[in-house]
Amino acid sequence: MNTLNISLPESIQAFIEQQVAKGNYGTVNDYILHLISQEQAKIARVESLLLEGLDSGESIELTDEWWETKRSQLVQGIQDTQE
Repeated sequence: MNTLNISLPESIQAFIEQQVAKGNYGTVNDYILHLISQEQAKIARVESLLLEGLDSGESIELTDEWWETKRSQLVQGIQDTQE
């Protein structure tokens, strides 16, 4: 396993140490590894959703007109829910 040294502001270091002290994690390393694993999982999920979207059907051309129609529909939907 490789070692990585980082510099942290005191407030962030204190926060990390609090998380470890609460018993949520065995060590600072455990906490940092957990955060990185969560981020990797989020990225993998987004990539999966993007690929799913690409494979979901026939593609459409996104023109300025298409975006304006979508904006108008969104604004109208918001106005309808506020009435």
